[in-house]
Amino acid sequence: MLGPNSPIDRNLILTGYVGPDQFAIARRVAATLRLPLVPFEQRLEDHAGMPLEDIRVRYGEARIKLLETELLNEILLYRGAVLHIGGQTLMRSNHLERLAATGPVICVVATLDAVLQRLHLALGARYHDPNERALALGHLRREWSVRGQPGVHEIDTSYRDDAAIIHAIIACWREAAAVLDWRPV
Repeated sequence: MLGPNSPIDRNLILTGYVGPDQFAIARRVAATLRLPLVPFEQRLEDHAGMPLEDIRVRYGEARIKLLETELLNEILLYRGAVLHIGGQTLMRSNHLERLAATGPVICVVATLDAVLQRLHLALGARYHDPNERALALGHLRREWSVRGQPGVHEIDTSYRDDAAIIHAIIACWREAAAVLDWRPV
């Protein structure tokens, strides 16, 4: 009989930053595992009815934190899903601890030069604008704030292609959650 923490009910909480195609990787991980994808930031914007930047400008950071907590309480009910959530959000309040109780938290990281190379390929000519690079590096710093926290599994994705990154994430989740290889990859 399956208990409340049976492997089939364990979430995969995916965080970190490896470049602009982060969400595409999360989507492919979910598709490979045949699990639903719950994109936290997108759900937050849908819940609020406007982009996060508009909420920040109109109502301030306190409103975003309140909306995040409300949505997190809802997402904590999910089981057997890939939860894509930012590292900065995980570091607020006790979000990391609460989500880690539902499944392993996997933080994808890469060396700074690998991230810059991916940004250069994605941004093209905009990469040479110092403001664009500063925005991207600020985002990187916020997403990596969860690194080194207890219970967070880090996967170095430097110089790996997307298929290898996806395979490494799935292998880490299966090992950390004690998930048997019950779904073909």
